[in-house]
Amino acid sequence: MDLQLRHLRCLVAVVDTGTFTDAAGELGISQAAVSRGVAALEEALGVRVLQRTTRHGTLTATGTQVLAGARRVLEEVAHLQRVAEAERQRSELRVGYAWAALGKHTRRVQRAWATGHPGTPLVFMHINTPTAGLSDGTADVAVVRRALDDPRFETALIGTEARCAAVATDNPLARRRTLHLRDLVRYPVAIDARTGTTTLNLWHPEPGPATVRTTHSVDEWLTLIAAGQAVGITSEATANQNPRPGVAYRMLRQAPPIDVWLAWWRDGPPADLDALVRLSRNAYGILGR
Repeated sequence: MDLQLRHLRCLVAVVDTGTFTDAAGELGISQAAVSRGVAALEEALGVRVLQRTTRHGTLTATGTQVLAGARRVLEEVAHLQRVAEAERQRSELRVGYAWAALGKHTRRVQRAWATGHPGTPLVFMHINTPTAGLSDGTADVAVVRRALDDPRFETALIGTEARCAAVATDNPLARRRTLHLRDLVRYPVAIDARTGTTTLNLWHPEPGPATVRTTHSVDEWLTLIAAGQAVGITSEATANQNPRPGVAYRMLRQAPPIDVWLAWWRDGPPADLDALVRLSRNAYGILGR
């Protein structure tokens, strides 16, 4: 016989109320059904969990351990039910990003969305994971700037962004209006391989930097650069959304642009997704979907 949640509820109710009769009242079923539920639990587990009298049940040593596990299982189930209920009642559309949302276009998209969807706030959330909160359900949609090779997700290209260099304001490179990739190779380069957009392939076939400083978030990346311990390369959106004292952003010449995508669960696209894609593409100057 399969172990079922109702069997666990019968055991917990008997222990908490003290009798099979009171447990039946608590669960809204007959006393016989409670007794059958406990018996079914014991049959499924192959052990006795209660020593029965006419109306009462006393936990066995094994039953004490089973009871603790039953409470944990039922609490986890209750948590899942609360999560699902909150999701059903939620009215906002959550957009995750790891580095810079939509850069200079973020505010424009939010304003246009608020005009067309006044009852559904568009909320941008900084989530430092490769899927920007999409994989764990924290976000409904994600802004990604690197390939998302996962069949669970679908993506739509919404625009492209130029690359720029980030250097300390007291670095001689900060005196120049624009830079080239080769200008950076004599410095340590900060790279966030988990969520960033910079790889050593950017310099191919020319020699790349001799030293790479690994970082794990945009804040760590900026702190390293402001201290003069490294330089960095990023999207122009980072410069727009993450100004930092001590850090100067300079446009990079002849560097490939960065594609910007919106991503969502293939089997569960959020409501009004088409509208968000359309607004984002319009902001970046791409028409249609």
